[in-house]
Order: sequence, then C-alpha cells, then structure tokens
Amino acid sequence: MEKKIALVTGANSGMGMASARMLARKGYFVLMLVRSEKRGNEAFNMLNEEQPGCFQLILCDLSDLQSVRRAAASIGETYEKIDVMLNNAGVITTQRELTKEGLEMQFGVNHVGHFLLTMLLLQKLQKGSRIIQVASGAHKWGDIYFEDLSLEKSFRPFKAYGQSKLANVLFAKELSKKLTPYGIAVNSCHPGAVATNMGVNRETGFGRGITKLLKPFFRSPEDGAATAVYLATDPSVEGITGEYFYNGKSAKVSTKARNEELSRKLFQWTEDFTGVFFKDIEEKLK
Repeated sequence: MEKKIALVTGANSGMGMASARMLARKGYFVLMLVRSEKRGNEAFNMLNEEQPGCFQLILCDLSDLQSVRRAAASIGETYEKIDVMLNNAGVITTQRELTKEGLEMQFGVNHVGHFLLTMLLLQKLQKGSRIIQVASGAHKWGDIYFEDLSLEKSFRPFKAYGQSKLANVLFAKELSKKLTPYGIAVNSCHPGAVATNMGVNRETGFGRGITKLLKPFFRSPEDGAATAVYLATDPSVEGITGEYFYNGKSAKVSTKARNEELSRKLFQWTEDFTGVFFKDIEEKLK
C-alpha cells in the first residue's frame, strides 16, 4: 500500500472518529479499531461516504486481551507497516467494573489494553513511525496503586481515572526510551475537556443529560483531536519523543509522571501481566 497507514483506537465516535477523519484528509489509510460492530459500521459508513477507500474497520475490545490479540494478529497478517499508532480510546466508569481478565475497567482499557496492542504491533513500526497516547490532565492527581491496582479496597471514579491516565503518560515515557535507538517517536497528550460520550452508560444512558448540559463549555471532538493529529503528522515534531503535549505545545507533567523508577515498575508489571516482553520484541526491531 502506497499510502501511510494510521491506526486509531476508539474510532467510532468522538475524538477517535474526528482523528480518523482528519488523518484520512491528510492522505492516510486509517485502521478504525472499535469495540462495537454496530457503532463501528455506522461510523465507517459515514466516513467512507465522505472519503471512499480510506478506511478499514477492525473489531478490538480493549477490555478483552484475547480480542486485542486477535486484532493485532489480523493487522500483522494484512499490513507490512504502520506509520502512526494513535491510542485514543478511553473509558470512565461511575461504578467499579472489571475487564475480562479481572482488572479495574479504566486501568484495564486505558492502559493495559493499549499496552498489549502497542507491544504486539511494534515490529510493524519503522524508523519515523509515531505512537501517540491520548492521556489527560487527570494524570496530575493520579497515582499507581500497586498494592490494589483494581481498587477493590477503595474505588472512586476519579481515583481510577487518574491512575489510568498517569499510566498512559508513564507508559509513553518508558516506551519512548526503549524505542529511541530505532527512530520511533512516542509522545502523550492532553486533549482538554471534550464533549464526547465517555462516561455515558450505553445501557442506561446515565450521564447523557449532564454531558448535553455541559457541551457548550467543552471543546469539540475535532478541537480535542487536534494535538494528537499534530503529533501524528506534523513535520515540526519529527524526532521529538518522550514528551507530553497540550494545545500543540510541550507541557509539564506531574512529579509522579517524571518518576523513572515508577515508569519502569509499571512497564515491568504490565509486561508480566500480559506476558509480552520488550526484550523479545527488540530482536525483531534490529
């Protein structure tokens, strides 16, 4: 395939759909990774009508690591390379929920699912490829609760979200160090407060009224996606890695997000949990 290839998780709505549209307009062929086949098909049909032949829909439930493995295997068999990985998908839950593997849902989807997907596809990236992790300013109140990662003893929605978003920043920073010798950039970003369906219970509709009420004060999905797409495509950030961006500029992170021992510990824990280790992949990158 002559076009550059971009992968976007959570591409059926909100910032993910906006990112897919914007990347296609910049000439990329976009792999739209989605959890729901129904909502994915609706988004795919809409985008494909706007820009025919620029998208492929791939089912990938980040809360189910077997689903992640199937999606990665399918992508690996079909495509020789990936130029951009935009890890955009995210969840917020108002009650404690668990992934298929028993992890707290926000940590499991926002961090572990993306970790596994990224690691399984690393050998498809090459010099000049870019990985962008959509994090959040919420990382600043986050901590990594290794003694209770699934927050069984003490769950609060914002505590869980903060942990998952700090994990996003730490993962991006640690992976950037490992991939620097190979010329692959890894950065994270804060999209700002964006009016999306995150936090809305799809079964009950709980949260939709609040989101609608606050929508005039939020950024549009396109505005929220702008920094991620900038990091994915702009020549001015070529060679920049291990940074955290907000509004198209490098921004400060919390003290915990700068803690190298914490980033290494989290990376090692996630390797052990998923059974996928960078040292094994590195042989294929050389």
